[in-house]
Amino acid sequence: MSDGATLTGGCLCGAVRYQVAEQPMGVVNCHCGQCRRFHGHFGAYITIPRETVAVSDADGALSWYRSSAKARRGFCSRCGSSLFWSGDESDLLDVAAGSLDQPTGLATLRHIHVADKADYYMIDDGLERFPQGAPEPP
Repeated sequence: MSDGATLTGGCLCGAVRYQVAEQPMGVVNCHCGQCRRFHGHFGAYITIPRETVAVSDADGALSWYRSSAKARRGFCSRCGSSLFWSGDESDLLDVAAGSLDQPTGLATLRHIHVADKADYYMIDDGLERFPQGAPEPP
């Protein structure tokens, strides 16, 4: 982990920073079409309770895009970094794992929405796969 007690991260230009006070189970890779377009490849996320995330955005660079009728995606309006996925009816927040400061001490747990994955890569790591979404790990 980045400092032993919390995970930290932020966007490419540094305008948006955050701290995560709860250790996530690990990383989940989402292969849905929206994640592929938002990230430029599949999305890798940690999922944590929303109230455990503290965002620092003094200049108002964090913007939200309504990507569906039930969710929105957070990004930096200055540098374009993808940062968050937020379901409207959830107390959880998905944080883009690529925006975390290193080292994280995390490992990838599973793949979701593999039925929608792009045709230019294979998933051959032996991890758990779900054609659509999956419940949070126990």
